[in-house]
Amino acid sequence: MTIPVPPQEAPPPATAMQKLAALHSRADVGLMQEEAATRLRRDGPNEIPEKKRHPLFSFIKKFWNLSAWMIELIAVLSFVIHKSLDMWIALVLLVVNAILGFAQEQRASAAVAALRSQLQVMARVLRDGVWKTVSARELVTGDVIRIRAGDFVPADLQVIEGTLQVDQSALTGESHEVEKRTDAALHSGSVVRQGEATAVVVATGIKTWFGRTTQLVETAHPQLHVEKVIARVVRWLVILVSLLVSVTLVAALFEGLPLLRILPVALAILMNAVPVALPVMFTVSMALGSLELTRQGVLITQLSAVEDAATMDVLCADKTGTLTRNQLTVAQVLPQPGVTEAEVLQAGQWASNEANNDPIDLAFLHAGAQRALPRPVARVLSFSPFSAATRRTEAVIETEGRQLRCVKGALRTVGEAAGLDEAALAQLELQADREATQGRRTLAVACAPVGDALKLTGLVTLYDPPRPDSRQLIGRLVALGIRVKMLTGDALPVASEVARQLGLGQIVRAPELRALQREAAVQANALAESVDGFAEVFPEDKFLVVQNLQAAGHIVGMTGDGVNDAPALRQAEVGIAVRGATDVAKGAASAVLTTEGLSNIIALVLTGRAIYQRVLTWILYKVGQTLLKAGFVVASFLFFGKFAISLLGIVLLVFMNDFMMISLATDHVRPSEKPETWNIGPQIRVAAVLGVLMLVEALGLLAFGWTHFGLVGERGPLLTYGFEILGAFALFSVFSLRERGAFWNSRPSAVLLVAVLFDAVLAAGVGLTGLAEMEPLSPGDIAFIFAVAALFTLGPNDWVKAHLMARALSSGSADARHDS
Repeated sequence: MTIPVPPQEAPPPATAMQKLAALHSRADVGLMQEEAATRLRRDGPNEIPEKKRHPLFSFIKKFWNLSAWMIELIAVLSFVIHKSLDMWIALVLLVVNAILGFAQEQRASAAVAALRSQLQVMARVLRDGVWKTVSARELVTGDVIRIRAGDFVPADLQVIEGTLQVDQSALTGESHEVEKRTDAALHSGSVVRQGEATAVVVATGIKTWFGRTTQLVETAHPQLHVEKVIARVVRWLVILVSLLVSVTLVAALFEGLPLLRILPVALAILMNAVPVALPVMFTVSMALGSLELTRQGVLITQLSAVEDAATMDVLCADKTGTLTRNQLTVAQVLPQPGVTEAEVLQAGQWASNEANNDPIDLAFLHAGAQRALPRPVARVLSFSPFSAATRRTEAVIETEGRQLRCVKGALRTVGEAAGLDEAALAQLELQADREATQGRRTLAVACAPVGDALKLTGLVTLYDPPRPDSRQLIGRLVALGIRVKMLTGDALPVASEVARQLGLGQIVRAPELRALQREAAVQANALAESVDGFAEVFPEDKFLVVQNLQAAGHIVGMTGDGVNDAPALRQAEVGIAVRGATDVAKGAASAVLTTEGLSNIIALVLTGRAIYQRVLTWILYKVGQTLLKAGFVVASFLFFGKFAISLLGIVLLVFMNDFMMISLATDHVRPSEKPETWNIGPQIRVAAVLGVLMLVEALGLLAFGWTHFGLVGERGPLLTYGFEILGAFALFSVFSLRERGAFWNSRPSAVLLVAVLFDAVLAAGVGLTGLAEMEPLSPGDIAFIFAVAALFTLGPNDWVKAHLMARALSSGSADARHDS
């Protein structure tokens, strides 16, 4: 469908002030809260109803995938060879599989929907004459709102005053930015790149020009590292099992067995290599992890953030709001001769804008309020917000019949604008350096009548104290193997003092990194890696720091809040938008913080590492069990000339074991004390060794039963005996493989214990009562099989696993360091 492009040249049919009057609103007061609530009830929320696929289609899809096709083919072949009971049991298992998978995924989808509801655009709106922040879905026509660089335009607007550079590429496909001035139309879904403005809402929801939703982000699903690893593991398992099946087919045909009799068993063996339960287990684990993180102040927008947090080894943290309180206060006012402190603060207040919610602006406004300074009635004629290019804010105001130009910003920038010579500037910078040794940032304020040269009125020092827990939390991150690097726009003396208070080491100026990058990229990588942070950082420097750390082989986390931080947030493996970040920063990040400080980032790391451990347990279990089951069927046929387990037994075990592993999503795990790595080849080799060990032990147990319990024929006790052997080893190996050390080092979750107990009861029940071709065994035989399997799995096998895993983990860490 072609989306209509709004005309860019035609003037709007009415001015913004006329539109305000028509909507019964005022630019200086906005709507009354009661009137806004009435309009919200009348017009509905500012959102587009989401089209949802009917759950029935999701359920039907459960019958259309590789594992479902295999079971369906097994059912067809069972029907052809007149094994109707096997066919019906296979079909029942297929339906149960679909119901369980559907129920768990619906639960996970509900969790993700609840998460997404918190990732919404917020708007600064004027109601009852007071600026407040509300959800964009609560906006109504006639609302007066403030938009600035980094905001998504939350509804169709008309500019009352201000100048903006707007990106409409998401709507029109045009990549160039469009300038919007007073009376210009702004369309929902555009992005403000520069400037700020006050505007009136003229249309919401489905009545907007493009009918765009106000939802901030869609939960992204890029291919994850773990998916690539699992795909490789499953591919090699399928190849190995296919070779074993081929050997079995050749041997069976050589023995004169009919192909139709062998083929279902071959398909069932191949099905062992298919990750039937993994998608459900992984989805549930990620959803539960994301919900837990939400409770701890982290909203996940991309699942890759959880996975990459497990492997992250460097965190680049913004000083403000992450390491400090983000509560700037005026520490001291240093007026110039002939100027009072009140006059300096008054000029600074005039060069501030409360609607922007900027920390520096608010610090000046709060300081004036605390000192009860008189505020002459002033009308703002123009306001230019702070930008990295200008490094100052500037306002032209009219008060008491005069027009004044007021400026506040970086000391040198404002000093030069006020015409100070180099000697005067050096003297002021010396004074600022003394304040910096106490961690205070110094700004300059200047003011003069319009048309006259600016006059420096004084200096104002601001202080944003470190959070009381920051030093301790940095120590915790270091203990977790994550190095913290502080990034700040403050001057080097201020940054160094804050770093000292936080227990960080050397801080260097960002321009040094930029210069080195141009001359020697390798040395720039080494500099970024060796220091504990950078001062005098521009937003584009953050991208450079991330790139250099990645070039040095690190997995990087990056915090940011501004529109210019978006490239660095996208570049980092774990992009983290801090509390109060712009909409653009949130859209670029893979995680959004709803509280300040580092504690929520620690929660993200620990949750990521816990999920990593659960997925790794599944991979190791799958490798070991696939080798055991496939090897057992093939070897028993080659050694004894008979299949020691039926087609039904194999299919039943696949479902019992795989869906027992869904409970891993809730298992108690101990997150690693160092960053993880997806170089898990050594661990997979350990699982393969355990699989071979279990295979030898299972065949030995089968041989013992063959000679002592009189297992003869392909029917009767032999098939039941084989089923019980494989079922018992599968159950007890879960307890061993879930721990990298001794199995008793941690306690399984209640859900996992219940799942294992259910499987144990089911396996024992089948053994005691028999099923189809499987004839009953005595309770003593079943107890003997379970006891031997437990003895081997939790005894010598667990000792071998712990010993080999310790070597594998140290080898993996060494390989990761070498790769770096």
